[in-house]
Amino acid sequence: MKKLLQGLALLTALWAAGTAPAAEVALAPFYKRVATLPATGPLGQVVAREPVATAIPGAEAWRIAYVSSDARERPTLSTALVIAPVGAPPAAGRPIVVWAHGTTGTAQNCGPSQVLDPAQELNEYNLIGGTSWTDFGVPAAAHFIRNGYVLIATDYQGLGGGGVHQYAIAATQGRDIINAARAVGSLGLSGGAKQAVAYGWSQGGGAALGAASMGDYLARRGTAFDGLGFVGFVALAPHEIEVLLPPDATDAAVAPKVLQGLVQSFSDSVFNFTHYAMAMWATAAAFPELKLSDLFTDDGAKAVDAVFSKKCMHAAADTISFNFGDSYKSLLKPQPAQAQAWVKGLLEGSVGPQLPVAPVVIYWGTKDVTNNPVMGQLYQQRRCAMGANVSRVQLPGAQNHFTTPGASQPFYVPWIEDRFAGKPLANGCPKS
Repeated sequence: MKKLLQGLALLTALWAAGTAPAAEVALAPFYKRVATLPATGPLGQVVAREPVATAIPGAEAWRIAYVSSDARERPTLSTALVIAPVGAPPAAGRPIVVWAHGTTGTAQNCGPSQVLDPAQELNEYNLIGGTSWTDFGVPAAAHFIRNGYVLIATDYQGLGGGGVHQYAIAATQGRDIINAARAVGSLGLSGGAKQAVAYGWSQGGGAALGAASMGDYLARRGTAFDGLGFVGFVALAPHEIEVLLPPDATDAAVAPKVLQGLVQSFSDSVFNFTHYAMAMWATAAAFPELKLSDLFTDDGAKAVDAVFSKKCMHAAADTISFNFGDSYKSLLKPQPAQAQAWVKGLLEGSVGPQLPVAPVVIYWGTKDVTNNPVMGQLYQQRRCAMGANVSRVQLPGAQNHFTTPGASQPFYVPWIEDRFAGKPLANGCPKS
């Protein structure tokens, strides 16, 4: 309790004195300029671009900013890293591959394209050999470049393009995936080829599932690159809340229990609590009728906003741990307010219950304690019942959340190649 009071006193004093960090974080010139640009123009239109050095053989790279929209169709700008083979596309064009990254945080400077050398293979913070404070890079990038694909790794809105990042809102990040592919096409880097695949991990796995359910959004005309078609979606240890909610989740008597259940599920450690608090902070940003003070104490709401508007994931978790120790759950109200509205917001921001527009494959590890593999299992069950083709692959060995991208690469790379080649795919749904 003493640790909690000390942490709250420190943050409250900083707030009152006006010495808390400014709302804006320091950005490199490209992102600082992008944050001032209006989000106007057709979906996928590129509004800014600068070259980036890369050591990937035969590749060239750029940072870009492009027009997208969020779950409620408000125009946004998203930044991204583009990697393409050097030279003009061949006559047949280049397939488009969209990478959707995992959790990096919520502040404007948390976009993976902002690191000093972003155009490389996936570089994970938690693994031995990681070289940065965050995860960045594009898995299997060199292989895809050798095979003539063009890659784009979206940062998502709010991670360098202005606005507030809607973390874990698959309905927003799925749109960012689709518009990222449109951006590549609008630049002429696909040579007119209009086939795409999305692959994503964790938060990005949920984003890939979200994009898969957006057939109407994908079919829109008047974009910067009409006629785009996805031929497959790969989800590595995906995050997906909607499948965990009961059918009557929005009922007045059930909704408070749903929120309490989510708190319990994500509050076993300060690291997982940070994910929960960050997701609630972002949900309130996506749906303004929701208030942080519905879920957090007054001081807790101030602390949450102060942390997530200025810091990226691992620094945020460290800050909460340092200031509140084992008392981090005391930042929450005993009973949430507006429970029905919050559950409705979670559902609105989740993967839509529509039939996927192309086959989906999910890879998971038995030691994943960050994103419960049951989320992928329930997603498969529900979409297969709708007639979708959804495979779910258990990775060999004891794979955890952070080893999943590397362990799954030998499996998803040929799967992606086969989708572009138009090879038949057996139905991956369980026969029973």
